[in-house]
Amino acid sequence: MPKIGIVTDSVASLPNEIIQELDIHWVPYYIHRGQEVWRDLVSIDRATFYNWIATATEIPKTANPSSADYEAIYQELAEAGTQEIISIHITSKSSGAYQAALIAKNTILERLPDLKIEVIDSLNVSMCQGWMVIEAARAALRDVSYENVIQKVKAMIPISQMLQTADTLKYLYMGGRIGKAEHLMGSFLNIKPIISMREGVIVSLGQARSRNKVYKMMVDKIEAAIGSDGRIKIAYVHAAAQDEVEKLKELVEARLNVVESLITELSPALGVHTGPGTAGVCYFPVFE
Repeated sequence: MPKIGIVTDSVASLPNEIIQELDIHWVPYYIHRGQEVWRDLVSIDRATFYNWIATATEIPKTANPSSADYEAIYQELAEAGTQEIISIHITSKSSGAYQAALIAKNTILERLPDLKIEVIDSLNVSMCQGWMVIEAARAALRDVSYENVIQKVKAMIPISQMLQTADTLKYLYMGGRIGKAEHLMGSFLNIKPIISMREGVIVSLGQARSRNKVYKMMVDKIEAAIGSDGRIKIAYVHAAAQDEVEKLKELVEARLNVVESLITELSPALGVHTGPGTAGVCYFPVFE
């Protein structure tokens, strides 16, 4: 076990093989479908969820893990001998996970005052949060100091970028997560938006009349952000849309210098808000 314990939530949507390889610890979100409660990626898997929600007449509710959930994972790590923990969470402007983790930190430190816990608000979502977790876990395995791992994660917050599109915005709208992109609800049904996040809030960065045009716009925006000689690490994320992110990947890697990439599917707790058919990227520039 690394000296530093890395903790996150299921909504980071990390591939299972990376979680296992890097010894990442995570806590599931909750999905409420009527009286039934699913634990994200524990009692409901991606395939089952996306098959169901495509025909659902009512959107389920989601809930972040409780402070007790986070406290339990911190306790587990402490009992295993970990004395330093970095806990990385989805933007606090759309979820209470960050606040719940802070409460858990304060509670457990009353019992274990020598334990170090840094709770970080990623101000982002999906694999933008996930990349921060991955880079932190890799640094921990290299025995980078606690303070330097924290610094590395915080430096990624302002430069990590999400771009995604979907066939419909109804899931974001019904889930109350659409934020400053709400005006797009009045657009024609065949308009494909580019949804991003600024300072922890969902925003619109443009729209087009086809997926292919939107994908080209995404590549243009990445190149404009990093420069023609820039290097990036990128995750292609989707919700029951593997074929679509494969198209996007081909466009990105034909034009940009990608030093590392992966494909992953959004966890059901995020899929509640995006719906099936979502495809996009989470990336950050690499300077080293």
